[in-house]
Amino acid sequence: MVADLRFLPNPYWVPELSPLTGQDEAVREFVLSQPDAPEFLEHYVAALAAVADGYRRENKRHATIAMGCTGGKHRSVAMAEEVARQLRSLPGVSVTVRHRDLGRE
Repeated sequence: MVADLRFLPNPYWVPELSPLTGQDEAVREFVLSQPDAPEFLEHYVAALAAVADGYRRENKRHATIAMGCTGGKHRSVAMAEEVARQLRSLPGVSVTVRHRDLGRE
C-alpha cells in the first residue's frame, strides 16, 4: 500500500525547514498543518484500520505501508510517523517505522 504525499507543499522550499527532516517538530507541524493533511490522515488511517481488521480475520501477520514524496525526507517522514502513532492505538496492531531515504542526502 503506497501513499504519495507530493500533493502537500514541500518543506524543502522553506529555507529554515530544508535542512531538517520530518522527525523534527517544525517540519512535522508544517506538514500536518497543511489544509489537505488532516483529511488525508483521517481517511488513510481509517482505511488502514479496516485493512488491519481484515488481516486479523484472515490471519495475515504483516502489511507493508509505504509513503513517498520527492526526497523522502520531509513530508513522507512526518506523515509516516503520524500514521504509525495513530495505528499503534488500534487493538492488536504493532507498528515498526523505517525511513528508507533518511541519511542518503
